[in-house]
Amino acid sequence: MGSLADEVSVLVEGGKATAGATLGAALGPLGVNVGQVVQQINEQTKGFAGMRVPVVVRVDPATRSFTLRVGRPPVAALLLKEAGQAKGSGKSKTETVGDVTMDAVQKVAEAKGSDLEGNDMDAKMNQVIGTCVSMGLTVDGQDPRALLKERLAARGAR
Repeated sequence: MGSLADEVSVLVEGGKATAGATLGAALGPLGVNVGQVVQQINEQTKGFAGMRVPVVVRVDPATRSFTLRVGRPPVAALLLKEAGQAKGSGKSKTETVGDVTMDAVQKVAEAKGSDLEGNDMDAKMNQVIGTCVSMGLTVDGQDPRALLKERLAARGAR
């Protein structure tokens, strides 16, 4: 990092950042208005309520101005929100904790966008379905492993 700007990376709950220990301690010495930073973070992350969101605050010490870069919550957090669950299964091979629709899978893939690997939406959706496997979530009532096999076989047949 150059000496022209300082960066502070934090993980905040969507819409609920505070000027407490983490942000206050990191930003205070940089001379920015911590209240303004918190207000902007909350404004930009309110759509991710209940999820942890990565945020990078970049501060120019000369002008005491700042810019925010708000990341996207992890695929797992987006899936849990869609499934209405607090957490995934600790025993995903044997325990199912919820179900998501294929529409929800597509919505998560679209929300993550370029954060996911893959050249097309189909490949990105397969990644999201793969995450369902490790979390103990079914997709439209189906085992995500079987669904992935089906989708990959159909893709190979194209």
